[in-house]
Amino acid sequence: MSRPLFYGCGTALVTPFRNGEVDYDAYAALVDRQIAAGANFLVALATTGETPTLSAEEKVRLMQVTREHCAGRPILVGCGANSVPGTLANMELLRPYNPDAWLVVVPYYNKPTQEGMYQYFKVIAAASDKPVVIYNVPGRTGANMEAATCVRIARDVPNIIATKEASGKTEQVFEILKNAPEGFSVLSGDDDITLEIMEKGAVGVVSVASNVNPAGVSAMTAAALEGRWADARAIDAGLKPLYKACFAETSPIPAKAALSLLGLCTKEMRLPLVEASQSTLDLMAQLIPDA
Repeated sequence: MSRPLFYGCGTALVTPFRNGEVDYDAYAALVDRQIAAGANFLVALATTGETPTLSAEEKVRLMQVTREHCAGRPILVGCGANSVPGTLANMELLRPYNPDAWLVVVPYYNKPTQEGMYQYFKVIAAASDKPVVIYNVPGRTGANMEAATCVRIARDVPNIIATKEASGKTEQVFEILKNAPEGFSVLSGDDDITLEIMEKGAVGVVSVASNVNPAGVSAMTAAALEGRWADARAIDAGLKPLYKACFAETSPIPAKAALSLLGLCTKEMRLPLVEASQSTLDLMAQLIPDA
């Protein structure tokens, strides 16, 4: 069976900062590290990348660097805003750098109804010459896309090819997996339930933890995709403390703390996020030998 465009381990890349500026050299090195560790695809300019704090020029340069260093891996690019014009403007800005697909978040703050979500994604997909992946993350947006709405979109809009499900609701994910049309993929948006939903048919993860331990998350998803469930469960069990630690504070604060301890970038954030507390640094320091 052929695999979908996005499968296995996809890393939601952090954006490194140094003295208030994007550290593009550190970012390039982080992308290279992901490729060397076996990441299957890259996710640029999404929540983990602190994208709301980035200027248009910074987004463009980060996309350029991602493309230059991706080594042929597919790139899923966050472009979602909370309006149709905003999302389409982001697409127009980044289209010249040849993303493989767009990651479009359920509009935040507006709290759209299920019908509003359906109509919004229809309009966005109709305006795109690239595939679209839904991003459902109610903990960030304030609105949950229900399984029935996701399945309706999947059936009615052919170039919406997948959903990144970060609702944390396994039964909702299982319902999507059961009812979605052939060719529509489910990607986990929650590291800690990735293996559980892959056992039911999900094809991979958009991971925060793989920023810190890309080899581990890549190995776990590869084992799952190959049906080596005992291996996958053993690797996953070893990664559980890291999954939890990555959300000890608002993501990506803990992941950046870990990367700083590894000497890969600073722990610097952009307001309104602030650097990790000492307790988070101490927690990550305990896990670094496994990264």
